[in-house]
Amino acid sequence: MIKNQIAVLGAGKMGAGIAYIAAKSGFDVIVRDLQVSVLHDVLSMSDVHLQQEVEKQMITVTEKGEIMSRIHITTDFSKIKNSELIIESVVENMAVKKQLFTELDNICSENAIFATNTASLSIAEIASVTRKRNRIIGIHFHNPVLEINLVEIVRSLETSEETLERVKAFVNKLGKQYVILNNESLGYIVNRILLTYINEAISCYFENTASKEDIDNSMKIAANMPIGPLELADQIGLDFVYNELFALYSEFRHPKHFPHHKLHTMVRAGHWGKKTGQGFYKYD
Repeated sequence: MIKNQIAVLGAGKMGAGIAYIAAKSGFDVIVRDLQVSVLHDVLSMSDVHLQQEVEKQMITVTEKGEIMSRIHITTDFSKIKNSELIIESVVENMAVKKQLFTELDNICSENAIFATNTASLSIAEIASVTRKRNRIIGIHFHNPVLEINLVEIVRSLETSEETLERVKAFVNKLGKQYVILNNESLGYIVNRILLTYINEAISCYFENTASKEDIDNSMKIAANMPIGPLELADQIGLDFVYNELFALYSEFRHPKHFPHHKLHTMVRAGHWGKKTGQGFYKYD
């Protein structure tokens, strides 16, 4: 059982969300990043969400203070050495992740679990630089962390049963539901299926099969989807969609994963969807 301190490496949107829900669930959380500004963003985001809960009378002012007191920020890597669970959520770059896990291996206790939030890189390859490969595991949260209730727990080649059970208990304590992947497979379950679905919708659009509105409405009406595939692509970020599709194609070499060349053109043009104001749709 993971009882006390956890660490989150990376203070981006994912890392901030993970830190927030962990602190709300009673864990002391150390968030480590090299950029002081994004570390302070973690505190600001947490304060805003907790204040909203205070105003809705979901928590008290005292409870808000207690939760905020459990979130600690640092640029000092050595501060995480006593953490029972370390969740890495940094840039999707294998060299960067290997360097981090090598450093973790050198400073953390023998019982610490090292987890990665990646969905596009091999956990087994990340684990290859460590001595404690039985304590390496994938804990894949979905964006936005606060809204999506699913966590994909991914076993690597040498992940132990003890590590798996401790992580399952941790995810349960967060109030999230989980699925277990017994073998790592690029994209796991959700991204592998979802991105292929989005890719087919993109192909339909660029083949002029139908308008973007009709493609989206077809899936919302006929398949009872809450959002259409092109709208969803814009929301996720077309840069992410393109990169993840290309990663899937590189891994499996199946044409269904190959991103349409016009999607590549949109990404090159900076039309990344909602976050840039232009994707398949325009945003204010």
